[in-house]
Amino acid sequence: MRRFILAALAACCVSSPLFAQNQPAATQLPSPEEVSNRDTLTIGVGGAVLPDYEGSDDYRIIPAAAIRGKYHGIAFSSRGSYLYVDVIPSSGKFDFDVGPIVGVRLNNRRNIDDPIVKLLPKLKHAIEVGGFAGVSFHQLTNPYDTLALRVDVLHDVGNAHKSTTVSPNVEFSTPLSRRTYASASVGAEFVSNKFADYYFTITPADRLATGNQLPVFNAGGGMKNWNAGLLLNQSITGDLLHGFSIFGTGQYSRLVGDFKRSPIVSQRGSASKWLGALGLAYTW
Repeated sequence: MRRFILAALAACCVSSPLFAQNQPAATQLPSPEEVSNRDTLTIGVGGAVLPDYEGSDDYRIIPAAAIRGKYHGIAFSSRGSYLYVDVIPSSGKFDFDVGPIVGVRLNNRRNIDDPIVKLLPKLKHAIEVGGFAGVSFHQLTNPYDTLALRVDVLHDVGNAHKSTTVSPNVEFSTPLSRRTYASASVGAEFVSNKFADYYFTITPADRLATGNQLPVFNAGGGMKNWNAGLLLNQSITGDLLHGFSIFGTGQYSRLVGDFKRSPIVSQRGSASKWLGALGLAYTW
């Protein structure tokens, strides 16, 4: 993947921070309603570690950035190279989450180290547009936690894989103290035959381009991968509602089916993928 992209996990660094109950009595905490209705903006910058391409076992360090906020009840956030906007304001212990997504898939097999995969034709950026829908449950274990269930649907409107992807996700987030926040997530991605062909199939021409180093392989669609991630965010100037904080996040992903059997994965890479990010964020 190209340098200077928004890293997939850096977006998590600016998840809306809330407060736990076990705080000193001398410090009055804002109510959950006050936190939910507050306009806010968080910007995070740092560095990320990720594979050269999906399925690679070579890794690189890149700069990473993310933004998240809320204005008059409308929430927005970046997740990797995608921007999400939740157009339904929070209303209490139960919310519907619906909104548009726009972004770019940067898995173009450029800037990679593998000498064989480097011989394959370069791919185009996929310009993806779609939306998400889900539900959020609040105050399950404390007044400020959130359990969110969401499905993302994206379609390439450019000239890359020209298909639709579907990604269900579950995320639980909660403050551990007034200065510490944690979030855990699990998810998966389902793709079409067109997607599988574009990124994982090896054609006869591809085989010749690699000097017969890779065998012909026809990848089919279906479940591409599952993933699990964890985020920790620690305030260093005040509390999580304002000022500077540091974040660390990691995600493990595993390719399945034809995607792990593709020669660029099974022979030249790995079905297991690790992502990580570390950086500094500021909340207004």
